[in-house]
Amino acid sequence: MDLEILEIASNTENNKIIKNYTHQSKNKNPLCGDEMEISLIVKNNIVEDMGYQCKSCIYCQASVSLLSRWAVHTTIDKISEFVSNSEIFFNEDFDQLKKINIKDIKVFKKIMNPENISRKECLLLPFKTLTKALKL
Repeated sequence: MDLEILEIASNTENNKIIKNYTHQSKNKNPLCGDEMEISLIVKNNIVEDMGYQCKSCIYCQASVSLLSRWAVHTTIDKISEFVSNSEIFFNEDFDQLKKINIKDIKVFKKIMNPENISRKECLLLPFKTLTKALKL
């Protein structure tokens, strides 16, 4: 296992319960049993806070850690565009990602790439849960 994935997953600043959430969703990966819950505070079409809890593998934990840090203070439209294109990370050609115009795209590429295709569903579970929470 890549030490970088462990390092990313160890950043748990948003692994928390948000009681006064405006949006919330739970999701489960039927293939491996990973479970994810995401809670959000959204005001004026911007995610002001995001909390997550999960019972999952290290890949899922790393993915939700990155996603939660990126999503806070981001507009719903930008989140929608990003999550709808998240599967592109697993293609050999990343040129399609340039159109998303996300400055932190390199950080996501460290874990979401063709080398980790066998963990694709684990890595995408946070994206699917966030999509469900925001009803995108």
